[in-house]
Amino acid sequence: MSRLMLGYGKSEVSVNVPSENLLQIVKPNELPGAKDEAVEIKRALMNPINSKRLSELVHDGQKVAIVVSDITRPTPSHKLLLPLLQELNDGNIPDEDITIVFATGLHRRLTEKEMEQQVGLDVHNRVKCINHDVDDCTYIGTTKRGTRVNVLRVVANADVVICVGTIELHYFAGYSGGAKSILPGVSSRETIEMNHKLMLLPGASSGKVDSPVRVDMEEAGAALGVTFILNVVLNTKKEIVKAFAGDMIGAHRAGVAYVDKMYKVPIKDKADIAIASSGGAPKDLDVYQAYKALDNATHAITEKGSIILIAECAEGLGNEVFERWVEKAKSPRDVIRRIKQRFALGGHMAAQIARIAEKRDIYLVSAMPGELAKKAFFTPVKDAQDALVRAMEKHGKDAKVIVIPYGNSTLPGA
Repeated sequence: MSRLMLGYGKSEVSVNVPSENLLQIVKPNELPGAKDEAVEIKRALMNPINSKRLSELVHDGQKVAIVVSDITRPTPSHKLLLPLLQELNDGNIPDEDITIVFATGLHRRLTEKEMEQQVGLDVHNRVKCINHDVDDCTYIGTTKRGTRVNVLRVVANADVVICVGTIELHYFAGYSGGAKSILPGVSSRETIEMNHKLMLLPGASSGKVDSPVRVDMEEAGAALGVTFILNVVLNTKKEIVKAFAGDMIGAHRAGVAYVDKMYKVPIKDKADIAIASSGGAPKDLDVYQAYKALDNATHAITEKGSIILIAECAEGLGNEVFERWVEKAKSPRDVIRRIKQRFALGGHMAAQIARIAEKRDIYLVSAMPGELAKKAFFTPVKDAQDALVRAMEKHGKDAKVIVIPYGNSTLPGA
């Protein structure tokens, strides 16, 4: 018997899997964190990829916008911003000409306390920090796929735009990081919906750098004129493995190579049951975030296999449109028909889950009310062990089980 501890919010849950049923534990190819994270960040800033140093790109009189992650992302912005500000100061940009913008996209706004926690007290006291506002955007151009790009006014009007983020696998953009800070990070609702509609196209999946969604995002970033990025790749302990600075495309692709090395994991065979944890907070804040683990788990199971998703989802579904769509639906097929008739953000998440639920049982271990979980096409269960017992009853005593402890960031079978 193998006793496994899996992330759940800020704690863990346990599940015992019979050794004879355990096919594989799909873990990232863990790389150690940098011996000195501050030194690693400085190294990246002093040796930018396909770019001059930031201090050489800027000059006095310019207005700077630094776009940083919101609370749904694990980006250690508080570690990245002080050396970044030093580079700007060295280029004769004073703190009063810098604005930090939280890339909330369509997520909720951060409180002042959350802003302080994200960037650190020193930075919060030095530099103006604001939330993105989808209703204060201005048009900057149209992509080849027809996405009208409207970006937060303060970012669009800045002379220098810097994107700070984390590069991870993403279920339809291929990867996070890079231009994703701009679209969806600081774009209008219309722009985000037009871009995300591309997720219905072939190739819009995890681990695809040429996902039509990402290509569209990068065209938006180019139209805006992103000056510089500072992105990191983290290990499962949320330690910085490597930092990447410089050109929006070049630095991002260098980071992607590290993500592939760590998080694309071959599997022996497809299993009957996948037990996937999102990896704990903040990746299981709500279903919207935890879905990434569910999507990755589908790559590890047979066509009619079952998934046990372990995600606290303390903030529920995470989107009002998502909630309205599942409230009205009588079956997964209702939602799938609806998304084909008219794409809507939030509704797309309902449709993604519905597509999986049509073929597979999805057991959800969470803090969500059972009725809400059922409406979203999950089977709510009290704990992971109970879910495994039920799944084993369905698939038989010889069922093969794959466990994915860091489901949001691990792509099995790649």
